[in-house]
Amino acid sequence: METIEGRTALVTGAAGGIGLGVAEALIEAGAKVVLADLDGPELERQVDRLGASAVGLVLDVADREAWPEARRFVEAWSGPVDILVNNAGIGPNLQPLADMAPEVFDLMLRIKLQGSFNGVQTFAPGMRERGFGHIVNTASMAGVTATARLGAYTTAMFGLVGMTEVLHAELAPYGVGASVLFPGRINTRLGQTTRAISPQAAPGEISGPLPLPVSPSLSTLEPREVGDLVVQAIRDDELYIFTHGEYDALIEARGEALLEAVQRTPRRG
Repeated sequence: METIEGRTALVTGAAGGIGLGVAEALIEAGAKVVLADLDGPELERQVDRLGASAVGLVLDVADREAWPEARRFVEAWSGPVDILVNNAGIGPNLQPLADMAPEVFDLMLRIKLQGSFNGVQTFAPGMRERGFGHIVNTASMAGVTATARLGAYTTAMFGLVGMTEVLHAELAPYGVGASVLFPGRINTRLGQTTRAISPQAAPGEISGPLPLPVSPSLSTLEPREVGDLVVQAIRDDELYIFTHGEYDALIEARGEALLEAVQRTPRRG
């Protein structure tokens, strides 16, 4: 997308954290941004701070029936959505999959995976018809490497990565971009918002050590820094957006393991 100035964007999970950082960066780039979130009071505070280029929308991304009204709201305010950022989500429960309550697993997929699909289904057809637009899905490093005690979270994130790769293949011929964001260590309020949505889904007491994917000394980024990365990726039509290069060894190890497995398999052709 060569220019963001004058475009209309919708960012979910935008009352704080990465969503707010992305919204701020888009506004600085000249976009008009709808900040969507369940937290109405915090939305109002942030919109007041951001000024006339922002408006708030209380939205439950998992509620499929709420999305058509969201589209009508945005179009009445500023016209068709050119940039969709599916960012809303909750944090990991940190329980082993075998012990996780089914409703906790279902909630993760309903918010993160189904919620993102709802946004795609609402706005991608219009982008495709106009031959212009960009969709960003916020995943996690848990979308490219598996870690114990992140079962539901990892399942949702791997699915979101695959969804975005499919979108990229399907929409590119129409001039529409798609990106997936892999945040590393970011200063967000994810734990707080998870507890607000569902105390049962929030992390409880954990026995035993949790494996850390990278060194504890990994730097923590501010959400606005992530927002700047996202805006640049939209401009450059990048499929993958990483926040920390320190994860390269993990990705390389996974790729090597997959390649070794397929290479030792007899060819059938």
